[in-house]
Amino acid sequence: MASLNDIRSTFLDYFARNGHAKVDSSPLVPRNDPTLMFTNSGMVQFKNVFTGVETRDYDRATTSQKCVRAGGKHNDLDNVGYTARHHTFFEMLGNFSFGDYFKADAIPFAWELLTKEFGIDAKRLLVTIYHTDDEAAQIWKKVAGLSDERIIRIASDDNFWRMGPTGPCGPCTEIFFDHGEGIPGGPPGSPDEDGDRFIEIWNLVFMQNEQFEDGTMRPLDMQSIDTGMGLERIGALLQGKHDNYDTDLMRALIEASAQVTSTEPNGPQNVHHRVIADHLRSTSFLIADGVMPSNEGRGYVLRRIMRRAMRHAHQAGATDPVMHRLVPALVRQMGGHYPELVRAEALVTETLRGEEERFRTTLDRGLKLLEDEVSRVPDGGTLGGEAAFKLYDTYGFPLDLTQDALRERGLGVDVTGFDAAMAEQKARARAAWAGSGEQADTAIWFDLAEDYGPTEFLGYDTEQAEGQIRALVRDGAAIERAEAGEEVSVVVNQTPFYAEAGGQVGDTGMLRTENGRARITDTRKSAGVFIHSAKVEEGSIVAGEAAELVVDHDRRMAIRANHSATHLLHEALRAALGDHVSQRGSLNAPGRLRFDFSHGTAVSAEDLARIEAEVNGYIRQNQPVATRIMSPDDARSLGAQALFGEKYGDEVRVVSMGAKDGSGKGADGQTYSIELCGGTHVGRTGEIGAFVALGDQASSAGVRRIEALTGQAALDHLLAQDRRVSDLANLFKAQPEEVPARVKSLMDERRSLQNEIAQLRREMAMGAGAEAAEINGIQAVLQVISGVSGKDLGPMIDAQKQALGSGVIVLIADTGAKPAVAAGVTKDLADRVSAVDLVKAAVEALGGRGGGGRPEMAQGGGADIAQADAALAAVREVIARA
Repeated sequence: MASLNDIRSTFLDYFARNGHAKVDSSPLVPRNDPTLMFTNSGMVQFKNVFTGVETRDYDRATTSQKCVRAGGKHNDLDNVGYTARHHTFFEMLGNFSFGDYFKADAIPFAWELLTKEFGIDAKRLLVTIYHTDDEAAQIWKKVAGLSDERIIRIASDDNFWRMGPTGPCGPCTEIFFDHGEGIPGGPPGSPDEDGDRFIEIWNLVFMQNEQFEDGTMRPLDMQSIDTGMGLERIGALLQGKHDNYDTDLMRALIEASAQVTSTEPNGPQNVHHRVIADHLRSTSFLIADGVMPSNEGRGYVLRRIMRRAMRHAHQAGATDPVMHRLVPALVRQMGGHYPELVRAEALVTETLRGEEERFRTTLDRGLKLLEDEVSRVPDGGTLGGEAAFKLYDTYGFPLDLTQDALRERGLGVDVTGFDAAMAEQKARARAAWAGSGEQADTAIWFDLAEDYGPTEFLGYDTEQAEGQIRALVRDGAAIERAEAGEEVSVVVNQTPFYAEAGGQVGDTGMLRTENGRARITDTRKSAGVFIHSAKVEEGSIVAGEAAELVVDHDRRMAIRANHSATHLLHEALRAALGDHVSQRGSLNAPGRLRFDFSHGTAVSAEDLARIEAEVNGYIRQNQPVATRIMSPDDARSLGAQALFGEKYGDEVRVVSMGAKDGSGKGADGQTYSIELCGGTHVGRTGEIGAFVALGDQASSAGVRRIEALTGQAALDHLLAQDRRVSDLANLFKAQPEEVPARVKSLMDERRSLQNEIAQLRREMAMGAGAEAAEINGIQAVLQVISGVSGKDLGPMIDAQKQALGSGVIVLIADTGAKPAVAAGVTKDLADRVSAVDLVKAAVEALGGRGGGGRPEMAQGGGADIAQADAALAAVREVIARA
């Protein structure tokens, strides 16, 4: 019996032999279709190729595309586990032609693969076509020899595909397998078509027309092929099963679920195991593709799936978290074809365990509340909306989880009442927000969040995506259109642009629509809405349009490097200075980083050099930077550092980097840095390149600041420093390593010469008219001198006092700016006259204020040297009165 892995390989190899490029599955989060929550078909990744917006180096391709249908209009969640063919996760096998071959080749490819490669009995196959597609009918007759009875014409849209209200479209042909008369049901198009006898296994879309708004069509210039065949469905057929859950892959997961819950795989718990097996696949692949459980958007859908599986595990008798224990079984089954699952195994395991542990703390209480409420509901009745909302709001039970639990009892839920309770909560939240001090002109962001939900951020793993413009805003009001030259704020449903938060600046880049182009100059966030500040450069942009959003790559790369380096710096500071160090602010911009931290004294040059070396050591490790989602308490129990300015909810994003080598202080004993952080980071520490600390300075009381460079900016700085040293070496005619000694020698020589010059100036100044005159029996030297500074006056007075033996000296220095005054009195005269009084008299005459010192020596400063004679006269009066 061929396994599902074998069937997948056979399909891909067949088309590869027929000139098709094997193309890897695209991520489950669509980057090129903002209308989709998740990738739900094989053609999603080729949408722009089909429309001619994008070209590739191949014109025919084949894929096995991973798909999720669990949100929006493509939502099979409620049926999973109860039917034979509903899944939240499935694989879509497909072959595609982009203007290369068309119906005449697509139909033979399908027939040969099914009847020869897979060996399906041709007599048990029949097809449907669009009722006017005579061309397809003739090809089926020619290639497969099908009679008119086995080519069923369908007049409805079931056999006509459209990409949207306008754009590419075309007829389909669907291939059905007849399971035989023992299974109830009729052929497609018949009154009994919903039975299980005739099962569609493959759909071939002939993309041949373009539809316009007025309903008219014209043939496409590039007619193409898009096909889709569910791997699980064709696998069940080829393995002789009538139920997708009986295939080898699903059975392996069901048996693993039975083992961890200690129950029988085929017993009364069978539905629970089917749900667990299906949801294990969707949750694991979503996490591997970057979706994390949250309370909004794709993360909320993921959480709904996870919690539904966890409730079924609980019902199957599991008393401890079990979902994470099933991940190895899934990796064994699917990791060979999907290496991203292998790479993310640890992340998937930890995320599932953490989510289940958190949910189980409220599950028992929630189920008890549900039992209490249900006990008052009559058979066939409905649970009140208020009770369902309490389960959602207090215990984290999504509405569909409550509906699923009640479905097994034949009960419903008052959805209208639930919606009313939800609306009332939103009204309370809005009232609280309106009183929170936000600016009045930002009220529109709350309105947009209420109308459309918060913006979904895709930028952790992409810098380019498509979004749908939800609104254009100017001066606090929504507008319909913005023309070239105008500035406007743009809101989209999903974006790769990071909004300024946690010290990381907002992204810049380009936004393009079919009719216009705008430069994004900044991105910020309010009420959960990402606000893209834009200037329209060309054409116009219109609310409701699809838009391509492209982040400035080089700028984002530099910001990521600086942000990751900030985390390493934080830990290096703690290692060097002590555990009291904590972040007090940061800036992560493209050109530099700034980090403020609690520390009372300056960081010594030796410590700064050691910190710089430690950061560079962990950069050179080139270890992966890991991210995890967990509760704040769990994160702190690991020793994670909370970054200043961040607000934390029920879940936090934990960023870890660096493998401890014994010299650091890694929080979990293995990892060097563990931080709570919502910003973007490098994939590996080596992408930071290099780290250069520019210095340490005071930021505020008890807070120091380090500014630093990374990457190209650090290299440019070091190269500039090297050039300066080389220039100095050339001037000194020395080797670069000899420059410090030469500079020190010159500085010592200069200091010696400055001292000699100062001494000569003092001697010359005192030598010009330094005569002592007797005033009131006291020898006094009173002189105005120039060519000296205020600091020279003290030594000059000491020299004069020594020369006089007994007397008073008052010197006024003409410094070229404000005059300086100094007075000295020998010790024997200090009781008669005070140097302080002499200075004050001179300073006041010079237009200054103050002056002070000791009775034997005092100094001060004036304002007007032109009053020097008056100042000396005032000094004489003080001496005369002594």
